[in-house]
Amino acid sequence: MYRRFGGAPCALALLVCAVLLSVVAATAAQGPEAAPVSDDTAECLGCHESLHPGIVEGWKRSRHSRVSPAQGMKKPELERRISAETVPEELATVSVGCAECHMLRPDKHADTFDHNGYQVHVAVSPDDCSTCHPTEREQYADNLMAHAYGNLAYNKLYHQMIEAVAGKITVGKAGLSFSQPDQLTQDEACFSCHGTKLELKGIETRDTAMGEMDFPVIAGWPNVGVGRVNLDGSLGACSACHPRHQYSVETARKPYTCKQCHVGPDVPVYKVYSASRHGKIFSSHQDEWDFDAVPWTVGKDYGAPTCAACHISLVVNTDGEVVSERTHRMNDRLPIRLFGLIYAHAHPKEPDTSIIRNKDGRQLPTALDGTPASEFLIGPEEQAKREQAMRKVCSPCHDASWVEGFWQRLENTVETTNQHVRAATIIMEDIWDRKLLVGYPHNQGNPFDSYAERVWSDTWL
Repeated sequence: MYRRFGGAPCALALLVCAVLLSVVAATAAQGPEAAPVSDDTAECLGCHESLHPGIVEGWKRSRHSRVSPAQGMKKPELERRISAETVPEELATVSVGCAECHMLRPDKHADTFDHNGYQVHVAVSPDDCSTCHPTEREQYADNLMAHAYGNLAYNKLYHQMIEAVAGKITVGKAGLSFSQPDQLTQDEACFSCHGTKLELKGIETRDTAMGEMDFPVIAGWPNVGVGRVNLDGSLGACSACHPRHQYSVETARKPYTCKQCHVGPDVPVYKVYSASRHGKIFSSHQDEWDFDAVPWTVGKDYGAPTCAACHISLVVNTDGEVVSERTHRMNDRLPIRLFGLIYAHAHPKEPDTSIIRNKDGRQLPTALDGTPASEFLIGPEEQAKREQAMRKVCSPCHDASWVEGFWQRLENTVETTNQHVRAATIIMEDIWDRKLLVGYPHNQGNPFDSYAERVWSDTWL
């Protein structure tokens, strides 16, 4: 599947000893019970162990380096981290190393290039990971995050917001004027989280420690955005939450990982969490918790939920009963979409939100008067189902009256803040109607580029 395309290896003969030593070192680092390293990965390690020790040492600490897919599939159901029932024979009994990820499905990746006789691709995609994790890949593909690039790039209103936030600013006699930011600025700003669109621009020759070598030139790279458009056509980056090359469950479960994108001003969820009672307990006691356990036992492995406990992880109680199933469809327990848009509203039915049109024909899930675009949003039955799933997460630590009380406050907060936003919007609409500023209702101008409009948008962000 990922062997070299014919002929003898092109690697320098002087590296043979280094390759042999790397195999011994890798096995020793993994311990006597570790899965063996494939010959192809061993050859990768022979060079990269000295060239990129941070990458190699990170991988050596990973579960991938120690456990083969076959070993993972033998685990009891609740302890399994691999959802595949079968994997290709050549992958089953070796550790998941360099070759097993970067040489997989070479014909599917536009960035595949010849590297010392091997066909290698740079950007590992969710479709590569699906070889062992098909359920997680399928769930993630149906997630808003997977479509985050298109949800931003294909929405005209968001383009105007990007222009006002990250665009080039010119000072003139008429005041400030904004223009679209250049692509590198967009990639570093909004698309840093939403994901870039990777495009192969050609091949370049670089002078390396091993001599001149050819490498692909990829526009939009590097990026680990949640909705990255990959060179095999897939959407997303597993490494957004499980940073390479350790791909740690522990890292993904800590709120700092979610903080990378969910910190505001449009989605200030981390600020809310860190100021909450749960956040205080986490910050005080996280060193006492086991973030790597699968399943994750509430009360034993952790004492207060992180983002992952509420939205993603397989959680059980101390009797081993399942409290919530693991999911990579992040809104499975979310009936209401709270942040980032003008009004809180029911979650979209589809992960591609660029298809949404409100009653005014705009790409928003509500109209300015608060009327929801109900055709594109989940209904009361689905909302109730998701609410019950979220309440179940609370139940191992809180009795029914406590959960009910907080849920009533949430519903009241949604109603109250929507009313506040509506009041601000009425004032903003009056400003536009009087032609004091040109904005949203008149299909002219940018509704985010003046001070008054910034105050308005800050209200609903």
